[in-house]
Amino acid sequence: MARVRLNVAERREELLRATVEQIEIRGASSVRIADVASALGVSNALVLYHFSTKERLVAAAFAYAAEADLAHLRDLLARRTSALRRLRSAVRWYAPTGQAKGWRLWIEGWAASLREPALREVAGDLDQRWKAELTKVIEEGAAAGEFRCEDPVSAAWRLTALLDGLAVQMTSYRGPLSRTTMLRWTDEALARELGVDRTALTG
Repeated sequence: MARVRLNVAERREELLRATVEQIEIRGASSVRIADVASALGVSNALVLYHFSTKERLVAAAFAYAAEADLAHLRDLLARRTSALRRLRSAVRWYAPTGQAKGWRLWIEGWAASLREPALREVAGDLDQRWKAELTKVIEEGAAAGEFRCEDPVSAAWRLTALLDGLAVQMTSYRGPLSRTTMLRWTDEALARELGVDRTALTG
């Protein structure tokens, strides 16, 4: 059966989706151009035409997948409710036991970026954008008098560092902590950073 002819944007998206799937199966360092091409039934040359090197392909695929989670984070933080509720929703969604789907990919990306400058640059930029989104809402809540936080930037860094670390534990070692414990720790950390009682998060 003949393949449907795709425009450039559609073809790139198809290649990126396939690369994300192959990274999840094989790992960022082990995936090959040939794996992506074979999964789609296209030539290696077609993949290289769009991305020129494996390193660029992997970096672009990582960005493609992470952007979807970043967009969802923005949606959560833009809701018409208090900054405190928005932050709790975002932190719980971002937590490894939440619904964010990118943790395995993030961990693969962190490992591969130690040796791949293109991926390191992409991952670093995305990480800063996550922190910036959280910082903005912490600043809004502090300005509105919902809570006290003298250094929103540092608070966002500490929260994401905790969640990143828990993600490695939960994803790599599969369950040394219960979901209940994980969510209690994230609530406690958020309450501590905002100077509120933990019960205020559920009020």
